[in-house]
Amino acid sequence: MIQSTEIKPGQCFVWDGELYQAITVDRNKTAMAKMKVAIKVRSPKTGVVKEIGLLGSDRVEEANIDKREMQYLYDAGETLCFMDTETYEQIEIPSDRLTWEKQFLTESMMVKVEFYNGEILGIELPDKVDLKVAEAEAAVKGNTATAAQKNATLETGLVIKVPLFINTGDTVEVSTADGKYCGRA
Repeated sequence: MIQSTEIKPGQCFVWDGELYQAITVDRNKTAMAKMKVAIKVRSPKTGVVKEIGLLGSDRVEEANIDKREMQYLYDAGETLCFMDTETYEQIEIPSDRLTWEKQFLTESMMVKVEFYNGEILGIELPDKVDLKVAEAEAAVKGNTATAAQKNATLETGLVIKVPLFINTGDTVEVSTADGKYCGRA
Protein backbone atom coordinates (compact mmCIF):
# COMPACT_ATOMS: atom_id res chain seq x y z
CA MET A 1 0.00 0.00 0.00
CA ILE A 2 1.20 3.50 -0.83
CA GLN A 3 -0.04 6.85 0.38
CA SER A 4 -1.99 8.98 -2.14
CA THR A 5 0.60 11.77 -1.83
CA GLU A 6 3.30 9.40 -3.18
CA ILE A 7 1.53 8.66 -6.49
CA LYS A 8 3.48 9.83 -9.54
CA PRO A 9 2.31 10.33 -13.15
CA GLY A 10 2.52 7.07 -15.11
CA GLN A 11 2.22 4.91 -11.98
CA CYS A 12 -0.46 2.20 -11.82
CA PHE A 13 -2.54 1.59 -8.70
CA VAL A 14 -5.75 -0.09 -7.54
CA TRP A 15 -8.50 2.04 -5.95
CA ASP A 16 -11.96 0.67 -5.07
CA GLY A 17 -11.11 -2.59 -6.85
CA GLU A 18 -10.35 -0.84 -10.17
CA LEU A 19 -6.95 -0.57 -11.89
CA TYR A 20 -5.89 2.98 -12.84
CA GLN A 21 -2.84 4.67 -14.34
CA ALA A 22 -2.12 8.22 -13.13
CA ILE A 23 -1.84 10.84 -15.86
CA THR A 24 -1.50 13.98 -13.72
CA VAL A 25 -1.33 14.46 -9.95
CA ASP A 26 -2.27 17.76 -8.25
CA ARG A 27 -1.76 18.21 -4.51
CA ASN A 28 -3.59 20.97 -2.62
CA LYS A 29 -2.81 21.78 1.01
CA THR A 30 -4.33 24.68 2.91
CA ALA A 31 -3.63 25.70 6.50
CA MET A 32 -7.05 24.70 7.81
CA ALA A 33 -7.82 21.58 5.76
CA LYS A 34 -6.29 18.20 5.11
CA MET A 35 -4.24 17.71 1.98
CA LYS A 36 -6.35 16.87 -1.07
CA VAL A 37 -4.93 14.96 -4.03
CA ALA A 38 -6.68 15.27 -7.40
CA ILE A 39 -5.50 12.56 -9.80
CA LYS A 40 -6.41 12.43 -13.48
CA VAL A 41 -6.40 8.72 -14.29
CA ARG A 42 -6.88 6.38 -17.24
CA SER A 43 -8.23 2.87 -16.98
CA PRO A 44 -5.80 0.60 -18.87
CA LYS A 45 -8.59 -1.94 -19.45
CA THR A 46 -11.16 0.42 -20.99
CA GLY A 47 -9.19 3.57 -21.85
CA VAL A 48 -11.69 5.78 -19.96
CA VAL A 49 -10.15 8.96 -18.48
CA LYS A 50 -11.58 10.48 -15.30
CA GLU A 51 -10.55 12.35 -12.17
CA ILE A 52 -10.32 10.87 -8.68
CA GLY A 53 -10.20 12.96 -5.51
CA LEU A 54 -8.35 11.49 -2.52
CA LEU A 55 -7.28 12.77 0.87
CA GLY A 56 -3.59 12.90 1.74
CA SER A 57 -4.10 10.17 4.33
CA ASP A 58 -5.76 7.73 1.87
CA ARG A 59 -3.80 4.65 0.89
CA VAL A 60 -3.99 2.84 -2.46
CA GLU A 61 -2.71 -0.55 -3.52
CA GLU A 62 0.29 -0.39 -5.83
CA ALA A 63 -0.30 -2.45 -8.99
CA ASN A 64 2.50 -4.58 -10.39
CA ILE A 65 2.31 -4.44 -14.17
CA ASP A 66 4.33 -7.15 -15.92
CA LYS A 67 5.95 -6.11 -19.20
CA ARG A 68 7.24 -8.69 -21.66
CA GLU A 69 9.24 -7.92 -24.78
CA MET A 70 7.36 -9.28 -27.79
CA GLN A 71 7.59 -9.08 -31.56
CA TYR A 72 4.68 -7.80 -33.67
CA LEU A 73 3.91 -10.39 -36.34
CA TYR A 74 0.83 -9.37 -38.35
CA ASP A 75 -2.63 -7.83 -38.45
CA ALA A 76 -5.26 -10.59 -38.66
CA GLY A 77 -8.14 -8.16 -39.24
CA GLU A 78 -9.92 -8.06 -35.89
CA THR A 79 -6.80 -8.99 -33.88
CA LEU A 80 -3.09 -8.18 -33.87
CA CYS A 81 -0.68 -11.08 -33.36
CA PHE A 82 2.42 -10.83 -31.15
CA MET A 83 5.09 -13.43 -30.32
CA ASP A 84 7.29 -13.87 -27.26
CA THR A 85 10.80 -14.26 -28.73
CA GLU A 86 11.99 -16.45 -25.83
CA THR A 87 9.13 -18.97 -25.58
CA TYR A 88 7.69 -18.52 -29.11
CA GLU A 89 4.24 -18.22 -27.51
CA GLN A 90 1.83 -16.19 -29.66
CA ILE A 91 -0.92 -13.96 -28.33
CA GLU A 92 -3.65 -12.02 -30.08
CA ILE A 93 -4.93 -8.63 -28.93
CA PRO A 94 -8.20 -7.18 -30.31
CA SER A 95 -7.29 -4.40 -32.75
CA ASP A 96 -9.99 -2.07 -31.37
CA ARG A 97 -8.00 -1.90 -28.10
CA LEU A 98 -4.88 -0.74 -30.00
CA THR A 99 -6.31 1.86 -32.40
CA TRP A 100 -3.61 4.49 -31.64
CA GLU A 101 -0.69 2.06 -31.38
CA LYS A 102 -1.66 0.28 -34.63
CA GLN A 103 -0.64 3.38 -36.62
CA PHE A 104 3.01 2.85 -35.64
CA LEU A 105 3.37 -0.94 -35.85
CA THR A 106 5.47 -2.49 -38.59
CA GLU A 107 6.20 -6.19 -39.07
CA SER A 108 8.91 -7.63 -36.78
CA MET A 109 8.83 -4.54 -34.53
CA MET A 110 9.69 -5.19 -30.86
CA VAL A 111 7.20 -3.81 -28.28
CA LYS A 112 6.45 -4.37 -24.60
CA VAL A 113 3.13 -6.11 -23.91
CA GLU A 114 1.65 -5.17 -20.52
CA PHE A 115 -0.02 -7.78 -18.28
CA TYR A 116 -1.88 -7.39 -14.98
CA ASN A 117 -2.82 -10.58 -13.11
CA GLY A 118 -2.45 -12.58 -16.34
CA GLU A 119 -4.77 -10.25 -18.29
CA ILE A 120 -3.41 -8.35 -21.31
CA LEU A 121 -3.77 -4.58 -20.88
CA GLY A 122 -2.09 -3.31 -24.03
CA ILE A 123 1.30 -2.52 -25.49
CA GLU A 124 4.02 0.03 -24.82
CA LEU A 125 5.64 1.47 -27.94
CA PRO A 126 9.14 2.95 -28.17
CA ASP A 127 9.22 6.78 -27.87
CA LYS A 128 10.01 7.20 -31.58
CA VAL A 129 9.67 4.90 -34.60
CA ASP A 130 11.12 5.03 -38.11
CA LEU A 131 8.49 4.78 -40.86
CA LYS A 132 8.79 4.95 -44.63
CA VAL A 133 6.90 7.64 -46.56
CA ALA A 134 4.49 5.87 -48.93
CA GLU A 135 3.14 9.03 -50.53
CA ALA A 136 4.03 12.71 -50.19
CA GLU A 137 2.38 15.78 -51.68
CA ALA A 138 4.38 17.80 -54.17
CA ALA A 139 6.16 20.83 -52.72
CA VAL A 140 4.88 24.21 -53.90
CA LYS A 141 7.77 26.23 -55.33
CA GLY A 142 8.35 29.54 -53.56
CA ASN A 143 6.38 28.50 -50.49
CA THR A 144 9.38 28.62 -48.17
CA ALA A 145 9.08 31.97 -46.39
CA THR A 146 7.93 30.17 -43.27
CA ALA A 147 8.41 26.64 -41.97
CA ALA A 148 6.10 25.27 -44.65
CA GLN A 149 4.83 21.72 -44.33
CA LYS A 150 2.94 19.24 -46.44
CA ASN A 151 0.99 16.04 -45.82
CA ALA A 152 2.69 12.68 -46.10
CA THR A 153 1.12 9.22 -45.84
CA LEU A 154 3.35 6.68 -44.11
CA GLU A 155 3.61 2.91 -44.74
CA THR A 156 1.16 2.20 -41.88
CA GLY A 157 -1.49 4.59 -43.25
CA LEU A 158 -0.75 7.38 -40.75
CA VAL A 159 -0.93 10.88 -42.29
CA ILE A 160 1.44 13.46 -40.77
CA LYS A 161 2.80 16.93 -41.59
CA VAL A 162 6.40 16.92 -42.85
CA PRO A 163 8.81 19.59 -44.18
CA LEU A 164 8.78 20.26 -47.93
CA PHE A 165 12.10 18.45 -48.57
CA ILE A 166 10.66 15.01 -47.58
CA ASN A 167 9.82 12.87 -50.61
CA THR A 168 8.13 9.54 -51.28
CA GLY A 169 10.46 6.69 -50.25
CA ASP A 170 12.23 8.66 -47.50
CA THR A 171 12.29 7.28 -43.96
CA VAL A 172 11.15 9.63 -41.20
CA GLU A 173 11.22 9.49 -37.41
CA VAL A 174 7.79 9.89 -35.77
CA SER A 175 6.91 10.42 -32.10
CA THR A 176 4.51 7.74 -30.82
CA ALA A 177 3.21 10.09 -28.09
CA ASP A 178 1.61 12.63 -30.43
CA GLY A 179 2.15 11.24 -33.95
CA LYS A 180 4.29 14.16 -35.12
CA TYR A 181 7.34 14.32 -37.37
CA CYS A 182 10.65 14.40 -35.43
CA GLY A 183 13.22 14.27 -38.21
CA ARG A 184 14.77 12.15 -40.92
CA ALA A 185 15.80 8.64 -39.94
